[in-house]
Amino acid sequence: MMTIVPGPDSVLHLLEVTVRRGNTLLVDRISWNVDVDERWVVLGANGAGKTTLMQLAAAQLHPTSGRLHVLGGRIGAVDVTELRPRIGLSSASLATRVPATEKVRDVVVSAGWGVVGRWREAYDASDLARAEELLATMAVDHLADRLYGTLSEGERKRTLAARALMTDPELLLLDEPAAGLDLGGREDLLARLSELAVDPASPTTILVTHHVEEIPTDFSHVLMLRDGRVVAEGPVDDTLTEANLSDTFGMPLLLTGQDGRYFARAR
Repeated sequence: MMTIVPGPDSVLHLLEVTVRRGNTLLVDRISWNVDVDERWVVLGANGAGKTTLMQLAAAQLHPTSGRLHVLGGRIGAVDVTELRPRIGLSSASLATRVPATEKVRDVVVSAGWGVVGRWREAYDASDLARAEELLATMAVDHLADRLYGTLSEGERKRTLAARALMTDPELLLLDEPAAGLDLGGREDLLARLSELAVDPASPTTILVTHHVEEIPTDFSHVLMLRDGRVVAEGPVDDTLTEANLSDTFGMPLLLTGQDGRYFARAR
């Protein structure tokens, strides 16, 4: 049974958390703990509650009931504006807010002020150097002076991943980072996320997807959701099974794995 108070290594701790909108349960009595140095995948079909869970983890949403601790602070009892700069987030909703006329470098560096769209903020040489370093990590440093609106979908995803790392966050949240990418773009992004996963200096990471093919190698844990409830959670090797995957998606599925990657199809 999960403890009421999170442990000393806990980065994210949910106890019987429910989010309700009218008569609809978006997440239902979820208990979940994420510790420092863990790399989690949240897996489930559309409508399973994955995005709601990421909003909770990003301290952007309060639970209707239950207890939620993010980075040691209980949501509802701490100033979330102090927590949010410690969290890196890349999501589809953020992507739509970035001005098409914004330079790629500015998309990344403006995360330091927590704004989307650079205006009159002042950045020093170390800020700009940090942005360039992260763009290079995501292999888009050659696009630093390009306008965001001219980028391909894959280039935008890598730019937003670099932005999410700009503040050196303690918690990194990636909401469907490979969605909409072609095969080459997906594989390139997953390779870079796998490199981050094994870097001890990288933040605790949670990645959301509805495709097992989009799980990077070296991610340690998986949380499987269906209809806002937990189907299974734990180490990937033990938890990502055909039975759990079939329960998660509500149909018989075959699951295969090779070299740390997974593939699924209907039985």
